[in-house]
Amino acid sequence: MSAVRTAAQRELGSVWGDVVAELPVGVLLQNAGGEVLAANELAAMLLGRSRPELITGGLRVEHVLRDEAGAPVPRSHQLIGQLTRRPGLLRLPLVRVGAHGIETRLWMSFQVISLHGSPVLLSFLQPVDGEPARRAGVIDPLTGLPNRVLLLDRLHESLVRADIRGTMVTLVLVDICRLAEVNAVHGFERGDDLLILLADRLKAGLRADYTVARYGSDEFAIVAEHPRGSGTAIAARVNDVVGSPVFLGRVRLRPELRTAWVTSDGTLPSVAMLDRAETILRRRG
Repeated sequence: MSAVRTAAQRELGSVWGDVVAELPVGVLLQNAGGEVLAANELAAMLLGRSRPELITGGLRVEHVLRDEAGAPVPRSHQLIGQLTRRPGLLRLPLVRVGAHGIETRLWMSFQVISLHGSPVLLSFLQPVDGEPARRAGVIDPLTGLPNRVLLLDRLHESLVRADIRGTMVTLVLVDICRLAEVNAVHGFERGDDLLILLADRLKAGLRADYTVARYGSDEFAIVAEHPRGSGTAIAARVNDVVGSPVFLGRVRLRPELRTAWVTSDGTLPSVAMLDRAETILRRRG
């Protein structure tokens, strides 16, 4: 164990127990290398390990958990990278396979925080059965669309179906450029009106079996399953649906858009697919 890691654990230990021991969720803290710096007893129980084993045994969480298709959890540095680019809370449905093949289904939420000037991964674990409702907190209150949590769930399910059926999945990200300028010039109410109008256009203008979600403050995401092809036609349709002029009160605006899309045969994990789409979108900025 490195001296830096030992010092970090010693400092955390002075407050960790008091802060998280009684929380009704499992709590983990990992560095970019995947080492567990701290954990409460509930996290250890949900992962099927003892707390000392998690902290001192060199166990990697990705060795214990899988997504619902059986793929490993993204590594800590991958999650830190995505959440640094797009701050917020990332929530994934995961599975722990225990003795005799018995599965424990978990929700795991990830957030990046800073420790001694370096980003670390703070994670919260909950059993799925312990939630009042699986869908709680997964709808964007402004647009009524699925939010990022439900988008990841839908994307994962689409990729599983594509892998089984031999079909394709296309993910399209749409960035509404200069939304901050609309808010500054016309007011936040008009900016919200623009988002609601574009959300309604996407829902009405695309196929009913597509998932349309609000991915960020000024971004939408579309998940489309199709028999074959690259997804170029789907992205073009999305542009046509949202790109025509809109009226906000007496103001006529033509939305300025950036789009990026990625197509997979189901073998690409959902987080990796989002990473690729985000990278393409940034390059087009």
